[in-house]
Amino acid sequence: MASVSITVDGVRYEDTVEPRTLLVQYLRETLGKVGTVVGCDTSNCGACTVLLNGRSVKSCTVLAVQADGQDVTTIEGLAPGTELHPVQKAFHDRHALQCGFCTPGMILAAVSLLADEPNPTGEQIREGIEGNLCRCTGYQNIVRAIADAAAAMRTPGADRTIEVTADEGVSA
Repeated sequence: MASVSITVDGVRYEDTVEPRTLLVQYLRETLGKVGTVVGCDTSNCGACTVLLNGRSVKSCTVLAVQADGQDVTTIEGLAPGTELHPVQKAFHDRHALQCGFCTPGMILAAVSLLADEPNPTGEQIREGIEGNLCRCTGYQNIVRAIADAAAAMRTPGADRTIEVTADEGVSA
C-alpha cells in the first residue's frame, strides 16, 4: 500500500492506495467523482480526461501514486456551485452533446486547450480534442462550442471570433 495526498476539486485527500490503482479508479471508487467516466480502458477514447495541475490527462493512464502531491480537477470541480464554466455553457448552448458519455472528458480537454491557446483556429480546436472520441455528434457542434467558449473567455478588445462552417470537414 502507498500513501497519497491529492487535492481534488480544491479539497485535499489523504489516502492509502494499492500502488497499481489508476487515478480514474481512485477518483470514482474512493472519492465518488463519477463524472470522470471509464470508457475504453485503453486510453483511446478520452472519456476519463481530467486536469492534472491544469493540463489535460487521461486518468486511465496515470496511477494514483503519480498524482501524489498534485492538483486534480474533475468535471464536478470545474465551476463553483451551480454555475457553469464557459466551456460547459457553450456545450449546452450549442448542443455539443448527445448521449453525454464523452462530454466531461471533451470539456476538460477544451479547457486545457483554451488555457494554452485562448484564440484558437478551427484547426487548433480539432487538434486540441483529437484524443477524445465522440460516437454521436459528428464533432461539428463541439468545435463550434469550443470556439464560442474561447470568444466568451477572451479579454475585452479581442477582435477575432471563429465561424465554423459545415463544409470544413470536421474530424477529430
